[in-house]
This record gives sequence, C-alpha cells and structure tokens, in this order.
Amino acid sequence: MDSTQDQTSSTPVDEQDNTSVGPTRKQRERRLFAFIIVFLFPILSVMVVGGYGLAVWIWQTIAGPPGPPG
Repeated sequence: MDSTQDQTSSTPVDEQDNTSVGPTRKQRERRLFAFIIVFLFPILSVMVVGGYGLAVWIWQTIAGPPGPPG
C-alpha cells in the first residue's frame, strides 16, 4: 500500500488535478485566437482604413482636391 502512495505523491501537480473547473490552457488559447480573428482584426482594419480616409479628407479640405491647378 505504501508503494501506491509513493507513486501518486511523485506525480506532478498538473497530472493530479485533471478535474479542474476552469478551461484548460489550450481552450483559452483557442478562444483568444477566435476573438482576435473574428473581432479584433476586423475592428482594427475598419479603424485603420477609416482613419486614413479621415486624414485624406482633412488634407483635401486644407490643400484642395488633387489635380492640376485650375
């Protein structure tokens, strides 16, 4: 009986607690990856393109439209 107790006490803590309530690291990484791909990148893309459009619009109100001087 002592040999059984020695084996369980020598196993790492991660292997002993497989019934944890929270998600595993792999599940958290998958959720984070899905969040980045589905929400963060599209939102950042719209913000970058919109910011560039706003900058061009402001520049054209100051400097005038592009083209040869009329």
